[in-house]
Amino acid sequence: MYVHPTCKVHPAVSLAFAAARSFGLVIACDGGRPIGSSLPFRLVEAHGKMPRLEFHVARGNPLGQLAEKGGTWLVAVHGHDAYVSPDWYASPDQVPTWLYETVHLSGPVRVVPGDHAPTHLDQLSAHFESWLAPKPAWGPDRVSEPRRAMLTQAIIVIEMTVETIEGNFKLNQHKSDVDHVAVATALAQQRDPSAQAISRRMIALKPHLAYGASLADDTSGEKSPARAATIAEPAMAGS
Repeated sequence: MYVHPTCKVHPAVSLAFAAARSFGLVIACDGGRPIGSSLPFRLVEAHGKMPRLEFHVARGNPLGQLAEKGGTWLVAVHGHDAYVSPDWYASPDQVPTWLYETVHLSGPVRVVPGDHAPTHLDQLSAHFESWLAPKPAWGPDRVSEPRRAMLTQAIIVIEMTVETIEGNFKLNQHKSDVDHVAVATALAQQRDPSAQAISRRMIALKPHLAYGASLADDTSGEKSPARAATIAEPAMAGS
């Protein structure tokens, strides 16, 4: 992934972003033909070891057969994005652009033994159910044993060791402060929740600028852990 130096994100922040999203586009290559599926995943980090992604596919998914062969795969994790009109800048002679947050993780994959499937499903459901607290967490024990056995036999669990981490938070970092404020203000006024979220991210990136009381006070609003990484101030490489 091409990343402009001003938009580069520290690997630790990129991993936190991916963990908070826990959903991405998994991409493999079969004889030069790309194959992808949008999948939920669980990021596993252990001290002294490389991080791993755990996810699963239906047995009919071509990714399952490809995983048997190994190889290096890519998982693209996207956050909010928004179009920016040239009319919103304070400076003249501007062009349209798109602001966004994305993280790419890549590394070798392997198929996890089938007897690990029940544990994988338990851990994955517990991960996402925790987002819904204080709702009592749903548990796999609510599913009958025959149905649970059928479901675990119908999937292939895949593990990817994360060897490469690339983060790109494109938030107009190279623009002047006056243009930064102007675009953040315009995005905050759009009906699109994603545009509003990008505005909050821009304000968090440069909180010292004069945005006006209404904008400066409205830097929250996304409470789900799935969105936590899109609220926190990004740590660019070298910062």
